[in-house]
Amino acid sequence: MVADTAAPLLEWDALERAVRDCRDCRLCQTRTQTVFGRGNKQARWLLIGEAPGEQEDKQGLPFVGRAGQLLDNMLSATGLDRDQDVYIANVLKCRPPGNRNPSGDEIASCQNYLIQQIRHIQPTLILALGRFAAQTLLQTEKSIGQLRGKLHSYQDIPLIVSYHPAYLLRNQPDKHKAWQDLVFARNTFARLQDRS
Repeated sequence: MVADTAAPLLEWDALERAVRDCRDCRLCQTRTQTVFGRGNKQARWLLIGEAPGEQEDKQGLPFVGRAGQLLDNMLSATGLDRDQDVYIANVLKCRPPGNRNPSGDEIASCQNYLIQQIRHIQPTLILALGRFAAQTLLQTEKSIGQLRGKLHSYQDIPLIVSYHPAYLLRNQPDKHKAWQDLVFARNTFARLQDRS
């Protein structure tokens, strides 16, 4: 995902409206509503997931189902408050039908919205949750296993890769690895804060 810094940066409210009114791909035909994001726009942590699921599509907010509850618990255990310390967005702003994997053209259609969110928030650290978020941001085909445990960079912003909470609900043994990722992220963030 290459940032289009030539594109004019929309004001936050205009960006939200553009997402809400978007008809750039076929997902606009099946969505209940778009899911822009949630949290603190001045947060230093930006968490990026894949796409809205059924509950997110109904409520218009990311990570509100069982995966969201798990994410909240993980953030809380790390000492982070979901509404104050982080901003949460997705690569896609609309739910793919049946929660299927996003297609390349859908990711491309939504790309500028996420780039604009990142440019607005200017986070200290990005946490990419799941394969699609990691592969999209890092422009790679590598697996989560190959990407975890390392400090990456997106547009000079430090980026750490971890599992998507929905995956963890289905694969309980990997929760320990996800906790290791969060500890790594917390320690990295502390080092970054010390430098600033």
